[in-house]
Formats: sequence, structure tokens, C-alpha cells
Amino acid sequence: MDISLDKTENNEALIKIKVNEEDYQPGVDQKIKEYSKKANLKGFRPGKVPPGLIKKMYGQSFVVDEINKILSENLSKYIRESDLQFLGEPLPVREEMSQLDWDNQKDFEFKYDVGFAGDFDLKVDKKLKVDFLKIKVDEKTVDETVDNVRRQFGEESATEEVAADDNVTGKLVSSAAEVDRDEVTIDLRECQKAGNNKLIGAKVGDTITLDSKKFFTDSDYLARISGMTEDQLKAAKNKFEFTISAIKHIVPASLDQELFDKTFGKDTVTDEAGFREKVRETVAGNYDRESSQLFEYKIKELLRDKAKITLPDNFLKRWLVETNENMTEELVDREYEMYNKELQWSLISSQIAKGQEIKAEHEEVMAEAKMQILQQFGGPAIAEQLGDQLDQFANNYLQGENGDNYMKVYNQVLSNKIMTYIKEEISKKEKEVSLDDFQKQVSKL
Repeated sequence: MDISLDKTENNEALIKIKVNEEDYQPGVDQKIKEYSKKANLKGFRPGKVPPGLIKKMYGQSFVVDEINKILSENLSKYIRESDLQFLGEPLPVREEMSQLDWDNQKDFEFKYDVGFAGDFDLKVDKKLKVDFLKIKVDEKTVDETVDNVRRQFGEESATEEVAADDNVTGKLVSSAAEVDRDEVTIDLRECQKAGNNKLIGAKVGDTITLDSKKFFTDSDYLARISGMTEDQLKAAKNKFEFTISAIKHIVPASLDQELFDKTFGKDTVTDEAGFREKVRETVAGNYDRESSQLFEYKIKELLRDKAKITLPDNFLKRWLVETNENMTEELVDREYEMYNKELQWSLISSQIAKGQEIKAEHEEVMAEAKMQILQQFGGPAIAEQLGDQLDQFANNYLQGENGDNYMKVYNQVLSNKIMTYIKEEISKKEKEVSLDDFQKQVSKL
């Protein structure tokens, strides 16, 4: 048997495996011998069927089985021991397979298309500079958040006529886009002046024509609250009929101890100044999470740019279609850029983990599983009540799905450790920006 690899182009190659009769015949003879001992054919005593008859009846299927076994074992070993970083799985050249003459051939050659990643050299050090955009929590944001909290715990009352800042529920319809939503609630605070002018004064039963791009301060607002797709918005040309079914007027809760306790827990804050400061801290924490997400996104973009990894794009697109039942060429073309980026990042992460000997220990996997369970139960405060049951819950979860859950959490822990290492090695420059400026940066991505 002989295995060779011919590189073609664009990080693709052809693996050729030559299988000769002496490679597979011993295995075939062994199968014939074993089967003749247990075969039960009419006219022969059990176990006394002549091997020649077994060969005549089943010889070809034994040859095919033995060759497939040899191909699988040796192809896997070749890929595993190769210096190349193969991607996806080998794809048999089916045109050649169909021309095989199993009845008369003694020696066979099989060909497989493969793809591999190009070599790359990436240094993670202080020369790599990434801005960390810290969002400034201004007084306007604190005021808006306090107003939202007061409305959240305020008293609702039904009314017949829309007034400023009301919530209006109704039926949203577009025959052109085949949209028919019975319960869509619009917050008038999300409306532009034109939207408020149309809604304020309207009554239950009235039908309003609205343009999703001109009606709201955020053109995506209607899609979010109604669950519409971009295709539906285009089909409707952003114009819909909205028939009012209910109007809710909200009287905001008073800034008193009852509100403070409902928001942050009993006696956590005791006056308006403390409440506002706690709100500021909470908003800052939320903003920091958004800033961290953007920071990590920029890190990945920078490292991908520096690594300049070449991938076998044509092979990978073909592999995705051939190995995924629900995948089409159109779907691959639409989503391939994202897949390409994720694959590049996986290669970069693997190189960093190997070079720095970064691993996820079992104790770390358990700790992460426990944290995820606590979040589902309502947060770390519930840990004491669960006691030893928490370990049992974590073990049961990690053992589920035939070990897939364990690998999922393991990869998550490893990914976090790799990112932590990168953040410690690169140069981080913190810049304070407004929320609007931050959102503009995000919108450009």
C-alpha cells in the first residue's frame, strides 16, 4: 500500500492511496474462513460450508469491506501524523470511485480531495495595541434609567385615548409581507415626533398607518418588538397598518424606600442620592460588559489580520454542503464569511494554547458548570441553599449528552483562559466615550 499527497492550489491537495491485492487478501481470506465455520446453508452441515463456495457467494463484499477498513485506518493515521493542518474531512473523488471494477481489478487507487490551513507566525506581545472603549455614564443616562425603573414598578391603568409616554397595544398587519401580529406593544417614548403626532389622541379601535423607518427613533425597533425578519420589512416597504386594541397609562413609582428595596434589595440604599449612585454603578457594569465584548471582538479582528491565515475556501464550501444534510450552496455563500472568521480564530486559539501550554483543568470545568447552574437558579445567592446538591447538579449536567456537555464547558473555559492570556500580553489603551459614539463604533462592524 502507498499513500501520497499532491498539492494543487489554494491550499488544496489530492491524497492518493494505492491498495494492492497483498494488502487486503489476507483479511479477506480470514473473513472467508471465519464465515465458513458459522455459515448455515441448505445442503451443508453447519460449519462445513466449503470456503470456495463462501468466496464465490460473498467474496466481493468481503473485499469491499476489507479495503474500506484499510482506507479508513490508514487515511486517519496519515492525516493525524501529517505536518499539515488539515481542515474538514477528506472528500472522495466520486468520479474515480464509480469507475472501479470490483469484479476484475486486483489493485486499486483511491483519491481524496483535502484542504489545509496555511502556516502562520503570530506573536502576541505589547506591540499589538487595541483600544478599550469605556462608556461614560452621564447624568442623562442615569435620569433615563431611573425613569425606566420607576415605570417598571409603577401603576398601570387602562385608558381610552393615547397620551404621551403611554404603551399602546394593537394588531400589526401588512398583506404585502403576509404579516399579521395580534399583540404588538409600542412604547411612545421610542417614537419620533411624527410617530407621537399620529398616536397621541388616538383611541381604542383606531387604525394608524405607520412607516417603521420614519415612525421610531430606532429604525429596527418595530422588527424587534414584532419578531419580523428583514425580508418581511422589505416586502412591506416598511409600511404597516396598526389597529389599537389597548392603551396603558403608567404612573411612575415614587422615589421612596419601597422602590429602593424592590430594585436593589432591602436597605441596600436608603435615600435618593444613594439610589442614583447604585443605578450609576449598575449601568456602568452593564456598559463594561458591552465594552469588553467589543474589546474582544477587536482583539480577534487584529489577530486575524496579523496572522494572515490562508484557507481552502472552495474545498471548505464544498465540504460544508456535502457533509451537512440541510446545507445548500446558497446558504454557504451567505454564511461563509462568518464561518471563515470563526475557523481562523479557532486555529489562532489552538496555536496560542499549544505554545503557552494553556489547558482547562477538571476543577475549572466543574466550577464553570456550577456557575452556569447558579445563574439559572437566580444567581450566586442561591448557592448556600443548594449546598451539596450543587455538585450533584453539575456532575449530572457534565455527564449528559454522551459527554458533549463536558466538552462544551471545557472549550468555554479554555477559550476564556486563552483570551485572558492575550489581554495580559497586548497593549490596552482605555478611551472614555459617550454611549452614542460607542454605538456608532459598533454599527460599523
